Amino acid sequence: MKNKLLIVDDALTILSILENVFSQDYDVVKKNNGKDALDWIEEGNIPDMIIVDINMPVMGGYEFISLIKKASFFFSIPVFVLSNTDSSSEKIRFLKLGVNDYVLKPFNPEELYWKVTNLSKRIPLEIN
Repeated sequence: MKNKLLIVDDALTILSILENVFSQDYDVVKKNNGKDALDWIEEGNIPDMIIVDINMPVMGGYEFISLIKKASFFFSIPVFVLSNTDSSSEKIRFLKLGVNDYVLKPFNPEELYWKVTNLSKRIPLEIN
């Protein structure tokens, strides 16, 4: 069974690139904003990992991650943030929320793949 990877970004090109990079080894689920992603999770779908953009319509990454990390059931889900903002204070703000990595756009998809994959090797697959 593959790990389930939730990718949340309003840029269709980013979603497409990441789906192409991860789909061979991960069960990829794509959402266009934090609200759609949160609704999907609240329906009982639990991702093993999340990649999320910061700036999105409806609900941005910060609000989405804050809500996920407040729920003890979802707190341990690893989160990777994608951002255009190269600010130390912004990175620290997200790291304090509990994100695993803060990746600047433009990013190297292969580098992100290996960051996610290396972390996923430490996460046991759920036994059904």
